[in-house]
Amino acid sequence: MTAGDPILERWQERVRAAHAARTPLAIRGGGTKAFYGEPVAGEPFDTREYAGIVDYEPTELVVTVRAGTLLADVERALASEGQMLAFEPPHFAPGATVGGTVAAGLSGPRRPYAGAVRDHMLGVRIVDGRGEALAFGGRVMKNVAGFDVTRLMTGALGTLGIVAEASIKCLPVPRVEATRAFEVSADEGIRRVNEWGGKPLPLSASCFAGGRLLVRLSGAAAAVESAIAKLGGEAVAEGAAFWASVRDHAHPFFASARDGAPVWRLSVRSTAPYADLGGETLIEWGGALRWLVAPRADAAKLRAWAWANGGHATLFSAQERAASALHPLPGPLAGLHARLRAEFDPRGILNPGRMGAVA
Repeated sequence: MTAGDPILERWQERVRAAHAARTPLAIRGGGTKAFYGEPVAGEPFDTREYAGIVDYEPTELVVTVRAGTLLADVERALASEGQMLAFEPPHFAPGATVGGTVAAGLSGPRRPYAGAVRDHMLGVRIVDGRGEALAFGGRVMKNVAGFDVTRLMTGALGTLGIVAEASIKCLPVPRVEATRAFEVSADEGIRRVNEWGGKPLPLSASCFAGGRLLVRLSGAAAAVESAIAKLGGEAVAEGAAFWASVRDHAHPFFASARDGAPVWRLSVRSTAPYADLGGETLIEWGGALRWLVAPRADAAKLRAWAWANGGHATLFSAQERAASALHPLPGPLAGLHARLRAEFDPRGILNPGRMGAVA
């Protein structure tokens, strides 16, 4: 974000006017994750005009990108240098942008083994709810005033500021990848991936659905071959396509969701036992992420189960919402959330309501 940038000056002027008039703004990039969170009513604020890779130095494993840049364009640029975004961000549809990736904070199958979006964020530049241009972090991790604000913006769904630019850590693409399949029960699948996760094996993804556990192995050829010899299983020829389908919800499991059926996202301890929650389940992240398609699920019971197992339950997508999208925050966290909103967006004009009501 440089002085005299006409696009960002226009952004600042517009946000200042909205702040003065208390006009809500609905921030949007490619719109591929617009379903996530609560609905927002406000004047559309499109971030796609501010696009382009600002800086990319492969030897330093860092890319700095403007918010409106297509995620696919960034991934192509990294791939040309044998690198990747290791958190494997979902696209869900063509048009996904870097700003939306940061704002949603969603990671793909590699997340438990390589880290989440926030773990790869080095710096961020934003326009806050007063119209001020602010920069945090840089090309190395840095805390500001007691908070790692760069990570704070990740997953905030645009409620703390309009992401203008992000510096993100990259990693080399694994030399070899292989996917193996096992016919097991859900309980056995959870047990196995937790057991394997405690061993020096090059695991990089797991998925259980329909009585079948698939795991991905990534790394040096010798390490992958050794792991295959230890684990066994059946080779999966189209492994890359399979993991992309899980990442972007193109897997057959999500077919009914594409027709509007509710999809729940339950984040729990990886060792949480399998439970019949009233619908079909797909399990990722070594047991820590449970997707549930359940048209008649009881939201209170789902959230109670997730809470009892160390996590939370989100109504990820639904044609008709019978419950709040996000798991309600306990009192102390709700208070902290409200204070952060008051600091970055005192009049609540940025994506108001996207993360639910603020105390």
